[in-house]
Amino acid sequence: QVQLVESGGGLAQPGGSLTLSCLASGFPFSAYTMIWYRRPEGKGRDLVAAVTTSGNGGDTLYSDSAKGRFTISRDDNKNTMYLQMTNLNHEDTAVYYCNVGYWCNGNVCFEDPFSTWGQGTQVTVSS
Repeated sequence: QVQLVESGGGLAQPGGSLTLSCLASGFPFSAYTMIWYRRPEGKGRDLVAAVTTSGNGGDTLYSDSAKGRFTISRDDNKNTMYLQMTNLNHEDTAVYYCNVGYWCNGNVCFEDPFSTWGQGTQVTVSS
């Protein structure tokens, strides 16, 4: 079955960095757009970044808050997606999740086609 396992979260100081990983299994990883989301405590889940397939040019998109600070990447040989986060601030504190979708006209569409979410990884930015 489809599994998504996020890791790499933890405590970081403002201005610090973390790199998250998402290990996927149970579906043809290289055929899907991969997406990072986050859910701050008490708030809804928001898209942070997405990377399409190598066949689609590996295009990426970022939320306004992530642009210039976060970098999304994928390694199809390892069925793994990454999120390098730099210059972290308190507003980045959240549980981070990865999921799957499609790429439609430069944007993400048909998200969560397998109706599966991982447990997420907690990122806390605090001094």
